Amino acid sequence: MAKVPPFSELIAATTRTAVHLETRDLYTPDDSRFLDWMAGKPLPVPANPAWSALVRANIARGVEFRRARIVSEPLADYLRFEHAITEEVNISAGEQVRWLPRRLGAGLCVPLNDYWVLDNRLVRFGYFAGDGTFLQHELSEDPAVVRVCAEAFEAVWRRAIPHADYRPV
Repeated sequence: MAKVPPFSELIAATTRTAVHLETRDLYTPDDSRFLDWMAGKPLPVPANPAWSALVRANIARGVEFRRARIVSEPLADYLRFEHAITEEVNISAGEQVRWLPRRLGAGLCVPLNDYWVLDNRLVRFGYFAGDGTFLQHELSEDPAVVRVCAEAFEAVWRRAIPHADYRPV
């Protein structure tokens, strides 16, 4: 499998849209911020300055960021952590974020892995182990794959609940 450039390089080549579909209940279980949050320690402020800066810089040049999270309810601990930091990390940087409880997704067909669609021309898939450990990324420019991922994201987005209105169970 070919080496995948860092996200910062991929987003630098993006001119209009970056949409991200998250489908898992657990990510990077060894994330120190998550572990501190679970232990009741205060999170650093800002919680993820590098991500927030990247989003702000790209929004300033006209790229729209949207993120949809498909979630099981009640939320797993990692998703409760993500919900707790979304306002500061994502929303304040300019991302639009929505949440789709799995029970509201009946009838939707979505790819089995997390992914980003950039400018409706490129998909970056993210593969994770069952315990949430990140494994690798893969790129696809296949127009059929890009179309399926873009359409699936839009279907999820239409049903999903905006972050400001989502109350985790």
